[in-house]
Amino acid sequence: MIIAHDIGTTADKASLHDMSGQMIATATSAYPIDFGAGGRAEQDPELWWRAVVATTTELLDRSGVTPSEIDAVGPSGQMMGAVFLGPDFDAVRPAVIWADQRAAAQAARLTAHIPAEESYRRTGHRMSASYSLPKVMWVQENEPDVWKRTAHVCLAKDFVVHRMTGRLLTDPSDASGTNAFSQVSGTWWPEMFEAAGVSSELFPEVMSSTTIAGGLRPAAAAELGLAVGTPVVLGGGDGPMASVGVGSLGPEDDAYISLGSSAWLATASEQPLYDPLMRTFTFNHVVPAKYVPMATMQSAGSSLDWVTNLLRPDAGRDDVSELLRGAGEVRAAPEGLFFLPYLMGERSPRWSTDARGTFLGLSRHHDHRHLVRAVLEGVAFNLRACAEAFKAGGASIDTVSVVGGGAASDLWLQIFADVLGVPVSRRSTISDANSLGCAITTLVGVGAVDGFDVARTQSSRQATFLPGMESDDYALAAQHFESAYSDLTDWFARMGHFRRLGDAQGVGPQQASVKEKEVI
Repeated sequence: MIIAHDIGTTADKASLHDMSGQMIATATSAYPIDFGAGGRAEQDPELWWRAVVATTTELLDRSGVTPSEIDAVGPSGQMMGAVFLGPDFDAVRPAVIWADQRAAAQAARLTAHIPAEESYRRTGHRMSASYSLPKVMWVQENEPDVWKRTAHVCLAKDFVVHRMTGRLLTDPSDASGTNAFSQVSGTWWPEMFEAAGVSSELFPEVMSSTTIAGGLRPAAAAELGLAVGTPVVLGGGDGPMASVGVGSLGPEDDAYISLGSSAWLATASEQPLYDPLMRTFTFNHVVPAKYVPMATMQSAGSSLDWVTNLLRPDAGRDDVSELLRGAGEVRAAPEGLFFLPYLMGERSPRWSTDARGTFLGLSRHHDHRHLVRAVLEGVAFNLRACAEAFKAGGASIDTVSVVGGGAASDLWLQIFADVLGVPVSRRSTISDANSLGCAITTLVGVGAVDGFDVARTQSSRQATFLPGMESDDYALAAQHFESAYSDLTDWFARMGHFRRLGDAQGVGPQQASVKEKEVI
């Protein structure tokens, strides 16, 4: 048997699998995120390790499996962050995770050195504060004492693999989320590091996702309750891992949406996908010589969480279900009510750290049902814009599978079918795509299965939702959604400058407005 760890943004989910990939048991241990002014989003890497220890122990205790029965361990991890390690490989500061947006100025400076299109073609990604290298530059420039103690930089799953094996490695899928990895050469890109003023020696060696990084060291084995020497497979980033878990291995497979706190639309391809407007991006797959074209939005399920918490601060599961039932009784966009789901800025397709969540078109008769409905539709409209970007790059989106917590909602899936105008299916791996992908990658790594094709037999389409009579109305509403964002772009930029002014002065927005009035 094997244990897979999905080291996500809010929790580590560990899963126990047999040697065919079948899931036997799961355990989850949550950890907090430190959100703060200026776009800060950080986590203590030690919390990841404690969660890995806790979930491993729980799995063994609940299943009755003995340490000698565990044949391998493998991780999947949140991507695009930066973990700063000292010479002893202990963290010298909290990890800067994917959601952190403080490095916009550093990303802009890199674009001034290397033209945006060249960077996009080489790395598969546009330059952005969301990625690892600009975050590293931000720490270098803003925390010189921390930087002096930094000897290594890695990703979340790499930190855990090192704690297990003593080897600091990364794989192409995670490397391709740093803004510093060349998909053309398959290596770190020296010119990008030179432009950043950062040594590539800080970053780990890149090896295949199925590489056996080593065996469990005695100290790690003791904490985990596993046998010394248990093989640890390197693994990969959570996005490409989810692609394996839904059976998206090549262009013949369905496109899919992962609908969690954030959301992404992805396909699998033989080559990177290049959108002329650079709205999409491409990760390396954990499957060798394959790629994962993707478009990721910041606030999908988190937008729904926000509005339900706002309407029902102490909401339990029944309250959320009631709010969703109410949303099914009304329409929003066809009546002129829209929500722009940009609570944390936006990646695809906007690539704006200044964009913010916005309701437009509110009328006196609108109630909680309309607000929730507008949020559900707003997420769908944003992912429709992502699908249009895929088509501009030459990809076809004919059917879509959906996984993640949001896929449990029939209402939301029907909205997706109507807004996207294609059949939308709930995948059987609704909450387990990352875990299954990680398990299969681990099994390939230890030679227990012949290859990744087994993933196609491990999940299937469940309920399918077809575009309905409202699809034409939503096609028109999608145009209004796009014009709403376009019309607000300048205002978002001005407000972004306003917020940064307040941050620079060490005051909140209300205090900043008072100071501005005094100057005027």
